[in-house]
Amino acid sequence: MKKIKIIFGFAALMFVASSCSKMDGIDGDTSFVSTAASGNLAKIFDISTDNSGNVKVTPIGNGFTSATINFGHGTGAAGTATITPAGSATHAYPEGAYTVTIISTDIAGKQTTNTYPLTITYTAPLNVAANLSGGKNGVAAKPTATGASSFLVYFGDVVNEVGTPCAVGGMVNHLYAAAGTYNVKVVAISGNATYAGAAKSEVIVPRTIAAFPAAPFFVPITFDDAAVSYFFGTFGGGQAYATVANPSMTGINTTASVGRWTRGWENWSGTYSPLSFYTDFATTKKIKVLVYNTDPTLVGKTLNCELEDALGGIPGNGVGVKKVALTTSGAWEELVFDFSTTALTANAKFGQLVFRFNDSYSGNTPGQGGQGTVLYIDNIRLTN
Repeated sequence: MKKIKIIFGFAALMFVASSCSKMDGIDGDTSFVSTAASGNLAKIFDISTDNSGNVKVTPIGNGFTSATINFGHGTGAAGTATITPAGSATHAYPEGAYTVTIISTDIAGKQTTNTYPLTITYTAPLNVAANLSGGKNGVAAKPTATGASSFLVYFGDVVNEVGTPCAVGGMVNHLYAAAGTYNVKVVAISGNATYAGAAKSEVIVPRTIAAFPAAPFFVPITFDDAAVSYFFGTFGGGQAYATVANPSMTGINTTASVGRWTRGWENWSGTYSPLSFYTDFATTKKIKVLVYNTDPTLVGKTLNCELEDALGGIPGNGVGVKKVALTTSGAWEELVFDFSTTALTANAKFGQLVFRFNDSYSGNTPGQGGQGTVLYIDNIRLTN
């Protein structure tokens, strides 16, 4: 009997040793993988509230190794994203209804497809402001709002007016044909720079245009209307300006009165003319001026024509500057200042003209374009 027990014990020991000859869990049996399908799959939509249209999609679940999101909007790579567990993807949507599809893949390569409805609605813009500026016969609007994609501006002086479009950060302006109080309306359209929404907000701001002067000073400037005060202010040492009789009523200029400008000694010397009305550059881009020079040594020196006091302040002073050289003396000639090549905004309007002569020279020597140099100007007009 003792011998039998020893044999049985030895057999049991051999069985245990045999069963432990492989690492735990590495036994070649992979049948369990087929039962590792992901379950409990859901999705989370984190929808922005700032009208950006951004939606963060975060699939969650058990057992998936990757998930492909089809956003239901966009094409190609822009319409899908593949993420790992705990990951997310963000997509920008316009307003509308969409179906988001999430395809999850588990460790065995098995795929599960789920679809989810998504509706995007933009909210009406907040804090709408017209931000009006300007004077004389014009007004400029630079509207702002929170959650706006763009604006429409109504200036209030036209029956059945069509709103003027304005981009976010942009400005539009307008000239009035008569004095009065006008209701300027700004409509803010919901959405973002890429997509617009249906919701809108608006604000109305009254704007008063003062009575126009009886004899306004504006382009064209001829110096021949006795009722008009042809004011040309001066800057720089030794300047002088006056409306005088035409020194040479011949050739291309036989009008009776002209402007006379005596230059100072500073190279930045010049004249400025604050106009009663804004000059509109929407369709015409050239200013023509008749000039009479009595000094042959000044031929080749340049006259500057500069545009300032832009309605709404855009563009700023110094953008519209053109220089044209004198070609003769002892006779009237026409200088053309072409602003079509200048970086002016499409609806630029200016309330002041500035003229400088020979701004490369500074000094007291006449004949070099310094103090005492005299130029006569006339018939300043806007044309093509």
